[in-house]
Formats: sequence, C-alpha cells, structure tokens
Amino acid sequence: MPFDAIREVKLRENRSGYYPALKTGFQEATTRVQEIHQAITGWSFQMLGWIPGLDKPMRRAQDAHDVIAGGIYATIRQGVGGALTVADLLEPHVVAAIKTSAPTEPPSRLAVGLRSALNAVVGDHLHHSANPLAITMGFYASGHLIPLTAAGLTAHLPELSDRLCLLIHGLGCDEHSWQRDAVTDGDAPGQDYGQCLQAELGYTPLYLRYNTGLLIADNGQHLAQQIENLLAVYPQPLRELVMIGHSMGGLVARSAGQHAADQGLSWLNLTRMIICLGSPHRGAPLEKIGHQITKTLHRSPLTAPLGKIAAARSAGIKNLRYGLHRIARPGHDSPAVPGVALRFIGANLAKDPDHPLGHLLGDGLVTLHSATAPKLSGDVATVRLGGLHHMALLNEPRVYQQIRQWLADHGEAR
Repeated sequence: MPFDAIREVKLRENRSGYYPALKTGFQEATTRVQEIHQAITGWSFQMLGWIPGLDKPMRRAQDAHDVIAGGIYATIRQGVGGALTVADLLEPHVVAAIKTSAPTEPPSRLAVGLRSALNAVVGDHLHHSANPLAITMGFYASGHLIPLTAAGLTAHLPELSDRLCLLIHGLGCDEHSWQRDAVTDGDAPGQDYGQCLQAELGYTPLYLRYNTGLLIADNGQHLAQQIENLLAVYPQPLRELVMIGHSMGGLVARSAGQHAADQGLSWLNLTRMIICLGSPHRGAPLEKIGHQITKTLHRSPLTAPLGKIAAARSAGIKNLRYGLHRIARPGHDSPAVPGVALRFIGANLAKDPDHPLGHLLGDGLVTLHSATAPKLSGDVATVRLGGLHHMALLNEPRVYQQIRQWLADHGEAR
C-alpha cells in the first residue's frame, strides 16, 4: 500500500490498534514458518540418521541446529514485536502532532474499507482481545455513526418517514459497498438501493456496519436488540420495516428476525419483508472447500503449520460453511420468520439464469441452490438473474427493479 494511503488511514482513524494487530499477525506468521522449517529439517535429519554410523553425529547436529534456529526465530519475533510495541506507544503522540483534518470529519472510505476487511479475517480475535479496531455494530449515515437518540436520528436523517429500510452489507464490506462507483473520475457515485427507495417509495434508508468476523448468530442477536433500541427512540410512529441484506448480511437479517421472534421483540410486528441478495442459506462452497483443505493440511507434519494458518480465519468466515440452517437448528432447515415475507435473489455467471452451470458456479461465490432454494414455508419467493457476479448484486438496476416490484406489490396486497 502506498505510504500516503497508509498515512491517510492513520491520520483519519486516530486510534491505536493497527500495531497490536500487525504484531500478533507477524509473530504468528513467524511461528508458522519456524514450524515448517522444523518439520522439514527434522525429517531430513531423521532420514540421515538411518544411515549406519551417522546416528549420533546427526543427533548432535540436529540439537545444534535447533538451538541456533530457535534463537534466530526468537530474535525476529521479539525484535519486530518490540519495534511495533514502541510504535504503538508513540502513535497517539505522532498523530496528535500531525493530524490536520477536522475532528468531526468521518474516516475516509479507504480507512473504513481496510478496517472492514481486517474484521472479516480476524474480527473475532480483535473483539475478544478488546482491540479498538474491532467494529462495534451501529447504524451509519454519510460515514457517521448515528447516536440512538431522537436528536441523533433527526440530525443525521433529516427526511425521516414512517417507513424504514435497513441495508446490511456482507463479509468484509461496509455501508459504502452499496454505492455504485462513478463511471469516470469526477462523476458522483450513482444512487444506491436505499436512496432509490427513498425517492420512489418514501422509505428512509438506514445502513448497518458490523464486525463480519463474529458468529452470524451473535451478530443477529445484537442486531435484534439494536433495532429494538432504535425504534424506542424513533421520532415518529413507524409503520413498517424492511431489511435488505447482501450475502452474509441476509443471514444476519434472518438471524435477527429469529431472535426477535424467540424474545418477543416488538419490532418484528412492524417488519414487512426481508430481502436476501446472494446469501448462502445452505452454505458457501468456497468455505466448504477451505474447510476440507484445512483438514488435509493437518494430516502431514510438513503441512500442519499451513493448516494452522488456514484455521486462523474468523468465526464469521467459518460460519459460511453451514449457511443459516445448520447454525440455527443443526440438521434442519431454518424456519421462516413468523409473519415476515422472505425474498431471495440469486445470480448466475451465465447469461441464462437457469443455465446448468449456475447450480455449480452460481454467482462465483454462492450457488443458485444455496441462494434461492431454502425449503421454507410461508410467504417466500425467489428470483434468478443471469450474467451477474456476487458483488454485482450490490448495485445492479435489475436487482433494484425486482426489489421495488416486490415492495410495491406487497404494499398493494396489504
């Protein structure tokens, strides 16, 4: 990453946390390299020791090698770790001396994106170690965290209505991922789904940011309570709530609905529809493959250190192997949320949405079967779209038109 980009992240965030995360990551990587080194040399010394007459010399040589190599790796770990610790202590003073941006200015999109990606990979570790880089779930507008007070909502959402649309991003993303990128430099980004629904159907859009490295069920439970807290201070009576989730975000939305039903939370009675875009309800194939690769790597002493690296991915990523049904009710499909319409959109890389390859490849990350065919009862509908990859579902005219049609049709039917 260019120095100026790193400097921008540091200046705008003005929070420690990067150095401890780097220190932990570097030391873990060094340990895994040392383990691979030891496995390879251990096997080599063992084979040479089988040669008659070389047993004792090889044992002495191995002992000497292990002492020297161990010292070198310890020096690397402690030296770099110490330097990063000193840098972490100096960081607040350096930032305070050179920071020029206004304190009320939100972090840059680069800073938010870097932090979101880090949370996707090791967000559970950041959370449990109380690292300030761990994202705390909250509702955002224009990059600002919205205080859950009537005054905070009014200040950040001047056009409040009695219809609320909550947009929930997927793994490693943030609320900016819903925005269509500018076609050329200097152009303003296109309107996202929330802005379009506000202009055409009168919904107030609200954007969630959360730690995607945590368990989906934990994020769902936290979201259920956050929505309850939100409605308790909403400046006017709410008529309806709609949730739109992309990828993991759809699973979090459904999980929140199930927690609300279990706990008897009032907001569920106002929830009209949950729309899932490319969500792996029956699991994500790449994570299933990753799990098998990790198991295979652990079977050999030479590759076991690599298996440890692979196994270090976050709980949120590992959750995607199951989707939602195994998480909520092991061995069964997750039930539909009581009284809430469920809508699923899946994409196929092929132009023909029903092309056979779609059942194998889907949108490149989620198969059509996983995205659109959970066996659920109740008010459930699915749509397949061709010629789209997974991330294109975030800002695609055909997707928006389908969302708009579902909401408009459902409104007329009520």
